[in-house]
Amino acid sequence: MTTLDPLTGPLSVPQPDSPVRGGAWRQFLRHRGAVAGALLLAFVVAVALAAGWLYPGDPLRIVSAPETWPFQTREFPLGTDALGRDIAALLAHGARATLLASLSASLVATLIGVAVGLAAAWYGGWIDALLMRTTELFQIVPNVVFVLTIVSILGPRLQNTVIAVALVSWPAIARLTRAECLSFKSRDFVAACRTVGLGPWRIAFGEILPNALPPVLVMGTLVIAGAILYESVVSFLGLGDPNLASWGRQIGEGRTLIRSSWYLCAEPGIAIMLVVLALNLIGDGLNDALNPLFRKR
Repeated sequence: MTTLDPLTGPLSVPQPDSPVRGGAWRQFLRHRGAVAGALLLAFVVAVALAAGWLYPGDPLRIVSAPETWPFQTREFPLGTDALGRDIAALLAHGARATLLASLSASLVATLIGVAVGLAAAWYGGWIDALLMRTTELFQIVPNVVFVLTIVSILGPRLQNTVIAVALVSWPAIARLTRAECLSFKSRDFVAACRTVGLGPWRIAFGEILPNALPPVLVMGTLVIAGAILYESVVSFLGLGDPNLASWGRQIGEGRTLIRSSWYLCAEPGIAIMLVVLALNLIGDGLNDALNPLFRKR
């Protein structure tokens, strides 16, 4: 919210129900599911960061007899895969690739989506029409097919997967950002900013965008969850980087033995399920925390 000072002009001050006043954090902590999701995600991130210390060396190397079942030996508590590689090491190092790809793709998608949505809402007219038609063009293409096509063209590398996932993830953020910015563009404080002579960039980035960001942040957590699933699909089909351990790749390599050694697919599958669930719970908690209607309850 912007108020006018008779001497210095417009000043940005938090609204009474603004999340910066601390109510958002308290509301988030009251959401048990969100707290549980945050703790679970923190544990996975910690394992990913400590993977090199917990399991030094190449996780793709053969270390034991193939298809050792979980808890059969102390040395390999989660068992070994069809080639004799330690599944625990694959999961820990695979968390690095999966989280890195999903976070990078989400960041790129958010930057593109926010820029497109803000430009469309602020300028309007033919710029709005052009940007929204471009957004719709990306949305009508099936996402999985688009991702697989891009990766197939660019090659099986992690950065190519990030590019492909980001290209299919930004349209939803762009449309949400545009809708939020349009709702604030017609507010009185924006008209007051124009009256006192603030430039368009100052108004757009200093006044409108900060107010429109909370729902975009919630959407960002869902984009990360979707990016994990897309990356897993790419790796499952053998289009991921062959030099990196990945949860999707583990499932793909173990699917031929699912009847005799079902744990080969179950363990990385459970890891993906838990991380995606954690991100969705965090998204629910952020939605409650950043929504003024929920904070007033």
